[in-house]
Amino acid sequence: MSGCCGGHDHHGHSHDHDMTGVYRNILWIAFGINAAMFGVEAIAGAVAGSVSLQADALDFLADAANYLIALFVLNRTIQWRAGAALVKGGAMGMFGLYVLGYSVYTATTGGVPEAPIMGVVGAMALVANVATAIMLYRHRKGDSNRQSVWLCSRNDAIANVAVIGAAGLVYLTQSHWPDLAVGFFMAALSLHSAWQIIRQARGELREGRAHGHPAE
Repeated sequence: MSGCCGGHDHHGHSHDHDMTGVYRNILWIAFGINAAMFGVEAIAGAVAGSVSLQADALDFLADAANYLIALFVLNRTIQWRAGAALVKGGAMGMFGLYVLGYSVYTATTGGVPEAPIMGVVGAMALVANVATAIMLYRHRKGDSNRQSVWLCSRNDAIANVAVIGAAGLVYLTQSHWPDLAVGFFMAALSLHSAWQIIRQARGELREGRAHGHPAE
């Protein structure tokens, strides 16, 4: 969820009626992919001693939660969906702060990560995120939750490319700084995106109250 961000949309209700079973199934598949990749990257990140892999593992965990939230609020009111987006934004902010702190800690104590593991697992993560993004592409329009689900997958694929690039630089330089740079980048992206999602969700909550939409 490192690159999640909400887009502006003031006509989300026009999309309420096209919340099909196809979209629901895609969300379940995306949840399964992300939960599995969290396990793979968490183990690989620990074995390789890589900050960027561990950051990406937490990112997959956050995305898995993101898809569950999206499923929960699929046919609920704008206020339910905006409330869920607020929770999502808060979780992303905490994730960003954790990765930032872990990056600082590793900068002073860590050794050189295992570049081959970083490269292979980073490539696996890229395939997983590209597959998810392709599935979600046709369903990217709508309220902040639909848009953030799509943008999460698209931007995570970009982050995976950065991890693969870091692996190459770690291998060439035998330094942990490229890995740390990607870790810092993902943390900053999470904090920025959390702020965007929270701002958008608060706007939707205000709009919902202004139009007198019920809270349940």
